[in-house]
Amino acid sequence: MKLELQDFYKLLVRPTVVISTISPGGISNAAPFSWNSPMATKPKPIFGFSSNVNHDTWRNIKENKEFVVNMVGEDFGPLMEIMEKDFPYEVSEIEECGLTEVKAIHIKPPRIQEAYGWLECKMTNYVSLSERNVWIIGEVLDAEVKDEAFDEVVDVAKVKPLNHIWGEAFVTDMKITRFKRA
Repeated sequence: MKLELQDFYKLLVRPTVVISTISPGGISNAAPFSWNSPMATKPKPIFGFSSNVNHDTWRNIKENKEFVVNMVGEDFGPLMEIMEKDFPYEVSEIEECGLTEVKAIHIKPPRIQEAYGWLECKMTNYVSLSERNVWIIGEVLDAEVKDEAFDEVVDVAKVKPLNHIWGEAFVTDMKITRFKRA
C-alpha cells in the first residue's frame, strides 16, 4: 500500500510523554507529545521533542528554559482528551486532570506524581522546523523512575507505556525481547 508522504508517521509507534512546564506566574502546564527522543547520552544527556509554536508549552519554555518529561502509561490514555484541550493560558492541565504535582529536584516545573518516570531538563537550544513547529533540545539534569517500574530497563509489562501512532490510535501492550548485538 502506497501512503501519501505526509502520512509517513502512521508507520511509526512513538512513545507518548507528558511535558510539564510552569508559567512566569507559577501556574503549571502539561501537554502530551509523541514526537520526542533521547538525542545523546555523552558527554551530556540530551532529550528533544517537537512542539507547536503556539502551544503554552513552548511559551513557558521560552520564558524559563525548563521542562519535565513525565513518562506515562496507559492510565494516562483517558487524560489525553483533557490535556489536549485549548484551555486559557495559566489554567493548569495537571489540576484539570486531577493529577498530583510533585516538586522537581533541580527546576521549577513540577513532576507529575502519577507518571512512572521523570526527566528534568534545561533547554540548551531549539531548531525551527517550520512556521508551526520547533524542536526543543534540553540537557537532562535528573532522571528518576519509580522502583517498581524498573528492572535493568523500564518494565514495560508493569507500566504499559503509552505509545502513539495517529489520532486516537495508541499502543500499550508491549513485552521485552532480547537480540544479540555486536
